Amino acid sequence: MVTIGRVTTTDLHQDHPLVGKHAQALQEAREALAARSYYSRYPESPSPRVYGEHAAAEGKAAYDARLGRPFDLADQPGDGTRVGAEVSPYGPELGVTYPHLDVDAAMTAAQQALPAWRDAGALVRAAALVEGLDRLGVRSFELANAVQHTSGQPFVMAFQAGGPQAQDRGLEAVVTALVEQERIPSSVVWEKPAKREPLRMRKDYRIVPRGVALVVGCNTFPTWNAYPGIFASLATGNPVVVKPHPHATLPLAITVKVLREALAEAGFDPALVQLAAEADGEGLAKVLAERPEVRIIDYTGGPTFGNWLEQAGAAAGKQVYTEKAGVNTIVIDSTDDLLGLLGNLAFSFSLYSGQMCTAPQNVYVPRDGLDTDQGHLGFEEFGSSLAEAIRKFTADDAKAVEVLGATVNPGVRQRAASLAQLAQDAGGRLVLDSRKVEHPSFPDAVVRTPGLVALDVTDSATYTKECFGPVAFLIATDSTDQSLQRLRDTITEHGAMTASVYSTSYPVLEDARDAAADAGVALSENLTGGVFVNQTAAFSDYHGTGANPAANAAYADAAFVAGRFRVITSRRHV
Repeated sequence: MVTIGRVTTTDLHQDHPLVGKHAQALQEAREALAARSYYSRYPESPSPRVYGEHAAAEGKAAYDARLGRPFDLADQPGDGTRVGAEVSPYGPELGVTYPHLDVDAAMTAAQQALPAWRDAGALVRAAALVEGLDRLGVRSFELANAVQHTSGQPFVMAFQAGGPQAQDRGLEAVVTALVEQERIPSSVVWEKPAKREPLRMRKDYRIVPRGVALVVGCNTFPTWNAYPGIFASLATGNPVVVKPHPHATLPLAITVKVLREALAEAGFDPALVQLAAEADGEGLAKVLAERPEVRIIDYTGGPTFGNWLEQAGAAAGKQVYTEKAGVNTIVIDSTDDLLGLLGNLAFSFSLYSGQMCTAPQNVYVPRDGLDTDQGHLGFEEFGSSLAEAIRKFTADDAKAVEVLGATVNPGVRQRAASLAQLAQDAGGRLVLDSRKVEHPSFPDAVVRTPGLVALDVTDSATYTKECFGPVAFLIATDSTDQSLQRLRDTITEHGAMTASVYSTSYPVLEDARDAAADAGVALSENLTGGVFVNQTAAFSDYHGTGANPAANAAYADAAFVAGRFRVITSRRHV
């Protein structure tokens, strides 16, 4: 028999003022994480009643003041050059330039900053990061403008996803990391019974970070996709180098600046967070990923570089977390709320013009149609009804742009503009063409409505590839059973971040749950109201599963944080 006696953990830094300041927030977040309940520290409504009468104007002014000038990060090591050529998807050039990192000096600075941050302890680190997140929360309107004009998101979405929702995901990562570290006692007295006196040892457990962490940002969700990795690595004691997408640097530059200031005021080295801005096409992510000091990599983007990171990282003993491409899937069997289904899908396809890793793409419908509360609809009738719902939803240009946003790159625009050719090449049929929308405030913005292409289930060469942007495929199958099998097979092989099913049959829903579990994808059932398959809630929904090729990690489960630290034991006889 082995008995373990825990001793009270004494954190030498527990009297740090930030621990007391943020104790309640950390406790509330712990409880929400354990219950998977609703919790949001950072309100997602941009209402003046929430943020104050002048917050929106002050945030816009702060953003405007950054345009056309050098971004100040003079206290981090640079090589003397500047980079930056961001152009808003809405048209204007940002004109912001950023110091180019001296990589050798940056790695040295990060490693020098690590010991004090490591020794501060998990609780102090968590409190200091809540302070940083709170300061980012105050800047949510500034961040919203920066996200809008680098990603093309509509403003309200840029505010919510780029500000409060990203901040909540960051807090979730901090608390998930804190809980995992708190599971490990600082010291125990270990006893093993023996014939005479028991063997007694004191064993001390020390949490140590892995090393420098690299976060590679994406163009479409520069803060939302980066914050989990940034805050998970910092919370576990690792310094972070943030490498933004060259077209979406400003939101993460603001983030880095705010965190450096917060950490410095808390008594820590600001080199714990550094910005690695790059020129377009420079390839700095690969250079940084290959540095021996980098032991953790978080990446969101295309599968080619993501696959290389996974393979090269594994070979080098690095911990790599990736989110890549996938074919998000909807299976439609039947419904008792046709209007709710059509409205929900019209919004889901339209939101940010489908430029989301969670946006649905493949919609499987039996070729003989489906039963609804408004009678039986054939496959073509359903396609026509869905097309009409999208037309109505996007009919008013001034309102539509506030959901559609702007297209972010030439590839998305080209696909949307050539749907008829895509349908012809695939042997399918164009159900709804993508319409170009005139933006009333930004005439240079390229805004597109969603388009629909009807295919047969045999046309797999087309629908098994991610078709990023405002494009969806209506796929005729022989039965719902075949639809579920295609969901299982395509996601297992090609990956997906989301899946959805509509059915009034409980056995079908059970089969869909089994198919989703087999494929390793999160499932939404019969969404007809104000929750959409594109959206996930911090502290409750896991974003991704790590169980299919679209992503090898989930925001934010224990596996997302536990690999960022190691436990070193010291033991001695008592």
